[in-house]
Amino acid sequence: MLTRNHVIRTSWQLLRRSVLLHPQVHFTTTAHRTMGKNNKKKSNTIPAEDFLRLPPLADASLADQPIIDTHTHLVSTFSTYRNKYRNGTLYTIHDFVREMYRNRNVRAIVDVWCEAPVLMAWRELADSALTAEDREQKWGGIDYWFVMGVHPHEAKSYNDAVEASILEAMAHPRCVGWGEMGLDYHYDNSPREIQQAVFIRQLNHAVRLGKPLTIHTREAEADTERILMEHVPADHKIHIHCFTDSPEFAQRLLHHFRNLYIGITGVITYSTNLNTSNIVSQMAKSDGGPRILLETDAPFMVPSNLYNSIPEIKGSRLPLCHTAMIPWVAEYTAGKAGHPWSGADIMKRANENAKIVYGV
Repeated sequence: MLTRNHVIRTSWQLLRRSVLLHPQVHFTTTAHRTMGKNNKKKSNTIPAEDFLRLPPLADASLADQPIIDTHTHLVSTFSTYRNKYRNGTLYTIHDFVREMYRNRNVRAIVDVWCEAPVLMAWRELADSALTAEDREQKWGGIDYWFVMGVHPHEAKSYNDAVEASILEAMAHPRCVGWGEMGLDYHYDNSPREIQQAVFIRQLNHAVRLGKPLTIHTREAEADTERILMEHVPADHKIHIHCFTDSPEFAQRLLHHFRNLYIGITGVITYSTNLNTSNIVSQMAKSDGGPRILLETDAPFMVPSNLYNSIPEIKGSRLPLCHTAMIPWVAEYTAGKAGHPWSGADIMKRANENAKIVYGV
């Protein structure tokens, strides 16, 4: 799993002045924030911007399936784009979404806000998707939804004011869940006891409000399992985002929580990660089939099998992931699920599950 490249506080201050929607201000600086993925060594050569628009899908049945990305970070994705392509042709998040997802059959995205303090830019973005007319004109017909919570790395900054901001966001008509939240013992950017306390505090509010849960868990199986089972009803809707822990852990959660689903990102395509492939294979053999959701966690984790479709950039790597890459994740996932699952079958099942969990 990759290290998350998030915009540093200087850029977040710019975002609070709404530069994500207005073209006159450009991003100028980035930094690494360890929000949860190990870095892979990358080529210094960045492919031309046009390659981000992606080639046509070889499998027409994949292209026919609508894309629903259940976990993406739009602000980080757009910020990464602006920093990697200083002369880029897209100047707002709306420009980016309309252009990158044009003719890609993207139906819906679930945007994730997980910072502390809460970035007030969330409201401007969410409000821009309130009406069908706005979604058509500004978003190219794509349904924009969001979730909000505090990532375990930010748990040390969680306080009453942060919580009040999240509770305010929960009432917004485009909000479909609470998260991402949870435990991360790989980096321990916040003390573990604080991570646990903040996780429980958020869970209690989300359960009280009936909001679906977007869960981040890494190398914290025992505590994540214990806390979820103590504080969350067995029928609550849960998305275990970007799953990479043990298949045994996943199976215990799936058995206990009947509305729990496993998030699959491009990390399934990485040779360093076998756990995700193994749990997909196990779920595919179960009576109900794979309880999965497809997600990008953009801008992180470009699916490695995508490069087979772009031989022109052999030896270099795209600097960011985005929602239109979902079909490559589905295609690879189908290979791990085995016969009779196709990439189109995986996308169809994941879309059905997204409706169950988030109503999108």
